[in-house]
Amino acid sequence: MAGPWLTGPETRAWRNFINTLGPLMDALGRDLEPHGLTFGDYEVLVHLSEATERQMRMCDLADALRLSPSGLTRRLDGLVRHELVERRSCPTDRRVMHAHLTDTGFDLMMRAAPHHVASVRRHLLEPLDADQVGQLGDIFEAVREQLLAQAV
Repeated sequence: MAGPWLTGPETRAWRNFINTLGPLMDALGRDLEPHGLTFGDYEVLVHLSEATERQMRMCDLADALRLSPSGLTRRLDGLVRHELVERRSCPTDRRVMHAHLTDTGFDLMMRAAPHHVASVRRHLLEPLDADQVGQLGDIFEAVREQLLAQAV
């Protein structure tokens, strides 16, 4: 078993991850501001755009976004107010509500998407060579798989 403290290389990896994640997310968010979106808003629009009929059960959307039900409600309030997302009752189950991406929301997401992709490239991928991009994908896949296995 490893000791109680991280080794030098482990500390370097952990601190570089933690000290990079916040500024990276801030930069990605700033690049969405000209479209009137936060990173969280954009994430909602993407999830809904990829869903069948551009809608998801609210509980499933909250899970996908790692939000509580009340957190999702707060996140959706502005999107609903700007008519980017609608809340719809489920026709087959009165207890279920869906979040539905409107045509206006889909159009905004499609306009913002190329700028977001350019932002991801500029802030995350361009500092890396092709091998490092592949390694980064492998690293996060391994971490995600471990977390999913532990959650079972």
